[in-house]
Amino acid sequence: MSSRAPQYSGVRCSDDVPSVLAEDGCYTKRKRYVKKDGSCNMEVRHVPEKWLLWVTDIFTTLVEIRWRVMFLTFALSYILSWLFFGVVFWIIALTHGDIKDPTNEPCMYEVRSFTAAFLFSLETQTTIGYGFRGMSENCMIAIIVVTIQDVISVFIDTFVIGIAVAKMASARKRAQTVGFSNCAVVNLRDGHLCLSWRVGDFRRNHMVDGMAQAQLVQHKEHATGKVDVSYKDLKIEESNIILATPTTIVHKIDSSSPLYKMSLQDLRKESFELVVSFTYTDDCTGTLHQTRTSYTPDEILWGQHFQEMIRVTRKNYRVDYALFNHTVKVLVPELSAEEYDLKKCTEQPKHKPLHIRSPTAAVELVNGNSLEAEKASTSSAVQENKL
Repeated sequence: MSSRAPQYSGVRCSDDVPSVLAEDGCYTKRKRYVKKDGSCNMEVRHVPEKWLLWVTDIFTTLVEIRWRVMFLTFALSYILSWLFFGVVFWIIALTHGDIKDPTNEPCMYEVRSFTAAFLFSLETQTTIGYGFRGMSENCMIAIIVVTIQDVISVFIDTFVIGIAVAKMASARKRAQTVGFSNCAVVNLRDGHLCLSWRVGDFRRNHMVDGMAQAQLVQHKEHATGKVDVSYKDLKIEESNIILATPTTIVHKIDSSSPLYKMSLQDLRKESFELVVSFTYTDDCTGTLHQTRTSYTPDEILWGQHFQEMIRVTRKNYRVDYALFNHTVKVLVPELSAEEYDLKKCTEQPKHKPLHIRSPTAAVELVNGNSLEAEKASTSSAVQENKL
């Protein structure tokens, strides 16, 4: 344990990515493992049969793509289906002789050209029905093609509507309304060093089965380019939360914590990343969501405390989200939690010596009843004073 006197200070949050000392002695910029918006900072390459995997799970693929790509895909699916069946109807009309002989009993009324065949396909699939073009009973093959087109049209409509609804109800959009504080803080709670951060829901509806989690992610880059990544869980005090109002998540830095031997100076030299998440179920949709973010050592404020943002009125609890990221300075020693605990043990007052004044007190002390022994000694002393 260090013998220096404890110092107190606060650290301001920085948006700069800290540098990491590699094995070759050079400092390199460390990239975030998880970005502030919760997305993972990774690039997947050389996946075997990547396109086949995307096509196999086409529904998830279309839900994850951008809206403009989805609109283009759906527009092309409709246009290509109209064009395909338009070509089929034009071939049927050409084979039956409806285009060359206007007096022939047609398979499809008013279909004498490719343009008319395309319009007939469009009107059939969209059920417009202008009244000029229609089916006749002369060609069974045309009736079968119209039936197939109607069935395919129902599948396309169902697919489009399902993907649009799933995309609008995506968990990523709901997760954007649940936010974490910009920085985490280290302060004293009940005589113990604690690491805490704040989470809040910017919507008024409540959540079900909310659970907070945190992991310490550390990675070491070798000179050969190999990267070792390790994950250490952080124990959360009261991890099950009903997020009706903004809540401060607390991790007690005790002997089981990976931060137990880390002082302020050690914290500034570390290259870990604190990844925190909040998993919950929305009571409106019943969908499971998860919001994530991360904190680098420069974003952990030592000697700071979150400012209160909840006020109690006569009718309700008033929450001021303008104070969501505000912190105030508090006195916190720059020692590690281990050094702080040892210092508290050395500074605790020693017990006064127990003077045995009677045989009864001696018997109680031998039996391990120090409190009864002290009472017996006190009673004996009082009797001596009276005599």
